[in-house]
Amino acid sequence: MENDSDPTLTGDPSQPSPLPNAAGEPPKSPLLKRRRRKKLFPGMVPSHALRQHSSRSSGGVVYNEKNMDDLFQEQIADDDLPSASSSSRSRRIPSSSSSRLARDLDVEAQIAISVGFPVDSLIEEEIESNVIPIIGGASQANYIIVRNHIVARWRTNPSVWLSEEAAAAAIRSEHHQLVTAAHSFLRRYSYINFGIVRNPPPLPSSASFPSVIIVGAGFAGLGAARHLISLGFKVIVLEGRLRPGGRVLTRKMHGAGVVAAADLGGSVLTGINGNPLGVLARQLGLPLHKVRDKCPLYLPDGRPVDRAVDSRIEVAFNQLLEKVCKLRQAIMDELKSVDVSLGEALEAFRRVYGVAEPPEERMLLNWHLANLEYANAALLSDLSLAFWDQDDPYEMGGDHCFIPGGNGHFIRSLAEGIPIFYGKTVNRIQYGCDGVIVYADGQTFRGDMALCTVSLGVLKKGVIEFVPPLPPQKQEAIDRLGFGLLNKVAMLFPYDFWGGSIDTFGHLTGDSCQRGEFFLFYSYSSVSGGPLLVALVAGESAITFEKAPPTEPVERALSILRGIFAPKGIQVPDPLQVVCTRWGADKFTYGSYSYVAVGSSGDDYDILAESIGNGRVFFAGEATNRRYPATMHGALLSGFREAANISTAAAKSKLQVVDKANVEEAMDLDNLFKSSDLSFGSFSALHDPTPGNSDSISLVRVGIGERKQGSGLLFLYGLISKKQVLELAGIDGDEQRLNLMYRSFGTKLVGRNGLGSQGEALISRIKASKSSSKTKIGLINGTHHS
Repeated sequence: MENDSDPTLTGDPSQPSPLPNAAGEPPKSPLLKRRRRKKLFPGMVPSHALRQHSSRSSGGVVYNEKNMDDLFQEQIADDDLPSASSSSRSRRIPSSSSSRLARDLDVEAQIAISVGFPVDSLIEEEIESNVIPIIGGASQANYIIVRNHIVARWRTNPSVWLSEEAAAAAIRSEHHQLVTAAHSFLRRYSYINFGIVRNPPPLPSSASFPSVIIVGAGFAGLGAARHLISLGFKVIVLEGRLRPGGRVLTRKMHGAGVVAAADLGGSVLTGINGNPLGVLARQLGLPLHKVRDKCPLYLPDGRPVDRAVDSRIEVAFNQLLEKVCKLRQAIMDELKSVDVSLGEALEAFRRVYGVAEPPEERMLLNWHLANLEYANAALLSDLSLAFWDQDDPYEMGGDHCFIPGGNGHFIRSLAEGIPIFYGKTVNRIQYGCDGVIVYADGQTFRGDMALCTVSLGVLKKGVIEFVPPLPPQKQEAIDRLGFGLLNKVAMLFPYDFWGGSIDTFGHLTGDSCQRGEFFLFYSYSSVSGGPLLVALVAGESAITFEKAPPTEPVERALSILRGIFAPKGIQVPDPLQVVCTRWGADKFTYGSYSYVAVGSSGDDYDILAESIGNGRVFFAGEATNRRYPATMHGALLSGFREAANISTAAAKSKLQVVDKANVEEAMDLDNLFKSSDLSFGSFSALHDPTPGNSDSISLVRVGIGERKQGSGLLFLYGLISKKQVLELAGIDGDEQRLNLMYRSFGTKLVGRNGLGSQGEALISRIKASKSSSKTKIGLINGTHHS
């Protein structure tokens, strides 16, 4: 057994044990859900292409994401790069090359589009960052040309840091201001220079930057941590597991000298063009394996599905989706107030049009429905008819790919050099004007800001207490969004009995309630290093799967395999090792990935992504990414996004500039309160030393939070009269005292820097009085020296 937090099953498959911390992210691409496609492939690409012989070779093609950039490189030479101008003839090239120029600009624009930039406008973040003084006109056009050029230039060689000077090398000097603006923006928002790059500049001094506590070491947390550290922030990561990766887990399986790497969590790179994971693969020198198109289907008795029937139901299924889409368009206004499920609509149309009435046709239709449930990690009865496919327009282009050896390569590289505290299960995040305190397993961690990257399932369970509580709007979004379930059974065999010419094959079932049980098998032989099959369990079956002893589903999976291959004269051996995932029982996830539930919408992803506490607590993770939910790259991009947002918030609030004088003043104030005039509960008071009546002003300090293992408290301050201090001291309980301050005294507690001129004057008088008192004591004791 490996030494980490996730138990594995080794040896005899008749004695399997569940793997509670193994994820199963789908290759969830909007291609899955397009109505105009002939086939919805099992979570990858339209299965019309997958189920037919492609014009391209499907014989185990291994290729690199660099293929796309090779095309760009052919058209973008280092000595022939764009100059920014309102004229398209702004390059330093002969006028006879104007057609080449147009082609180059088009290629650069295509690269920019692939990573999410519009053709001829700025994105919201660019506008907020004031990249140009006036929106529109020649300035904007020039900026877009410069921006696209910088993105394209870095993408031609993403393994090397692109400096601003290098980016400006081919841009005319009068436009270098645009280069500065574009480079700064692209750098901050991780469009360039992200991942594992060579020759980065020296890290900025962290002494002048805020500290950030990141909760969770998955793709979102690791991506944010690396980027924040590169920007100069002080960062620590708290991870409840004993390993990084979160819902991405590559497990080494072995037996009888056979070894394979199984991705028990997120597995497929869904669309390689513009995908940051494709860039990361290039940086690490990892080849990509294109998921091949062929995907045969088998009936419950093991017979291949009749091609004519298969084709007919494929068309009928897509027609049902098309009709549902048209219905949605017709009643969209009504759906904004009253939503219904996708499953209800599909079944209604199926009955009206008499689709798939014969048993074999019904099984085929159920296979497609299971595939749809797999793509969304949800029962169709739970998916919103109005918004279930709201992320379709933002799909990553290109092929869907495996990483040979598993996605653990990414995790190990991103985690290298990051200060991660493992085995720290966070149960409370407390925030206020003075910073944040994160409580984890009896320890407290203080910081200026926090980034929460836990799964939506964890947020739904409410296992992390937020103090103050989450805003109602955010809590409602958490409640509305769905968080679904997908499970896997990974089986390592002594040899590949299914043949190496396919990556997937499917199985039909006669029981519609169990349509998602082992409906699809992935072959990882070409990428895992050994004969590995992974069977998927989706929909209702994924839920019942976790309730059964693990031996039962393993036996059923083997029975299905033997039913398929025995008639071909192929013996299916016993597996050498089996691992069953148990997503729902995993206390660090409570499920697999998010979906748009009935009554929810894409807006809820945006709400979940909003920061709280005036820029103190931020949120990342796939369920905060409206464009790319339920994907690995969506999680990573959300981490980049929040790192940029944290940087922007710090700049706006000037948190990155720590005034040493203020720090010393805070320390002096702590020393003053060590000899406070009055203490009760979490309250301490210093009275104005100036002679006067009982209405003189006092400085009150209130400790927020519990003191644990010597940790300090978060202190807030207020100014009230000496008489009111005595009134507070006469009341039992801090809560009652706080209520009296707010409701009766009208006093608002603030941070050290919010006391204003009256407070600063009072502190100065107290300091002077204390200093004078110490001098007098020294004179009396004979310790004063002239």
